[in-house]
Amino acid sequence: MPPSMHERASPRLYLQLALVSAIWGGTFIAGRLLAGGVPPLLAASLRFGIASLTLLAFLAATRTPLARPSARQALQLLLLGGFGIFGYNLCFFYGLQLVSAARASLIVALNPAMIALASWLLLKEALPPLKLAGVALCLAGAGLVIVGKSGGALAGMHPWLGDLLILGCVGSWVVYSVASRGLSRSLGPLQTVTWSILLGTAMLCAATWILGAADLAAIARLRPAQWASLLYLGALGSALAYIWYYDGIQKIGPTRSGAFIALNPLTAVLLGAALLGERLTPGMMMGGALAILGIVLCNLAIGPSWSKLAPLGSRQA
Repeated sequence: MPPSMHERASPRLYLQLALVSAIWGGTFIAGRLLAGGVPPLLAASLRFGIASLTLLAFLAATRTPLARPSARQALQLLLLGGFGIFGYNLCFFYGLQLVSAARASLIVALNPAMIALASWLLLKEALPPLKLAGVALCLAGAGLVIVGKSGGALAGMHPWLGDLLILGCVGSWVVYSVASRGLSRSLGPLQTVTWSILLGTAMLCAATWILGAADLAAIARLRPAQWASLLYLGALGSALAYIWYYDGIQKIGPTRSGAFIALNPLTAVLLGAALLGERLTPGMMMGGALAILGIVLCNLAIGPSWSKLAPLGSRQA
């Protein structure tokens, strides 16, 4: 039986989702600290190697067996691992080689708007005028950030390639959020996250090995701050945050869960200024304000109950 609306709207759930967004805002800083010192593919593999070990250790500590997915579920999990872990993190680490953490986080603020549009198209979720206005503001804000190029490129690099890579993060996360709905209800958030991360990690490690990026010397040269960044990215930014995010998707759906991503750029901008000395241009500040306002509107425009929808053609009893 699905959770009641009271449980879905509990303050604890909203606090969890707010913490997830704050943690994910910090991942942009951790990713920038790794940029230049660790090859992007190797960094992604190390991040999710740590995440995989963390999740397996948690399952062992709680004596929770790893579920055996059906053939259909296995294909869906491969989709999640391919987009949400493999694709997202290639775009994330390569993109952060070229653009600042603040700029990247403001572009990723497009996520809620894109999730809302995908949910409307694929899951038949309502898109009322208030939510549509929020989507439009998110698009306008991201456009201002991307067009306001000054201050976004690093070390004289042209930012457009970095922008495209970070937009790839957005596309990957939309697939990950929308396609996970049915699995999160049938397997549960913990099992869905664990399997998707294990499969995505296997893809990353295979690509790292095949492309010759498995550089043991580079790992040996990692400084304590870089190891701390990897532990943050793996244990907090991946294992814990992904579980809490999936819990939100299971209870209130991808659109309302994704709306909490409004805190990502706020955290990233503040930490980027404090720790990395990054600066914001007027265009980035205006675009960020529009995006955050749009996300707030998306979250206020609550559509019909998710229990009335049939996600991915599979309605749960």
